[in-house]
Amino acid sequence: MNNLLKTLLLLFFPWVALAQGLDGSDQLIVVTSKNWDDIQATAQRYERHGKTFEKFEAPFAVVLGKNGMGWGKGLLDIGQPEGPVKQEGDGKAPAGMFKLGTAFGYAPSAETRLPYLALTPTIECVDDSQSVRYNELVDGAVVAKDWTSSERMRRNDDLYRQGIFIQHNTPAIPAAGSCIFFHIWRGPTAPTRGCTAMDPADIAQLFNWIDPGKSPVLVQLPETQYEQLRQRWSLPAR
Repeated sequence: MNNLLKTLLLLFFPWVALAQGLDGSDQLIVVTSKNWDDIQATAQRYERHGKTFEKFEAPFAVVLGKNGMGWGKGLLDIGQPEGPVKQEGDGKAPAGMFKLGTAFGYAPSAETRLPYLALTPTIECVDDSQSVRYNELVDGAVVAKDWTSSERMRRNDDLYRQGIFIQHNTPAIPAAGSCIFFHIWRGPTAPTRGCTAMDPADIAQLFNWIDPGKSPVLVQLPETQYEQLRQRWSLPAR
């Protein structure tokens, strides 16, 4: 489809845009919870075969933000949605469709096809919405500091021993939420501050499975919203 035709389609038939998020994607991770406030959810991997996505291996448990989910800023513009909207510091995991960014961890290198960032004590994720580095992983020893709030990524626990940056709110809009990752959980009933966390074995599987050449996408929604959007977003059956 040439650019002019695509522009005209999106102008006169805006719902066409809703199917664009999965175009060209051959790997999909679906995370669904029972409702907006639930802190526990289920993740299922899919691989594209022809025109359809088929389940890949077994589902696994994940935990969400301490206040459940809220609509985030991802691949698709959802306009004025029904339901909560994610904001900075609200303890909600973002709902929507998102690309995946760099992998990171404590080891100097990792067996993953994703770009990998070895975390040092000076690596930070900036959550100050007034900073030009808002929602970025930066080396505080190298980058000129214009922020007053950030998260040190090299922790004293194992939560970030392996993780993957979820591209929510990129490029960043101030106060719309930042520093959202897949990472290791404290346990199956312990929520996060807005990330999606899981057992160490499951994050290790994502490290091995995700292939940037297959344009992997995360879809994260409560079950009701997933079913409402299945046709519009061309999503597979759960």
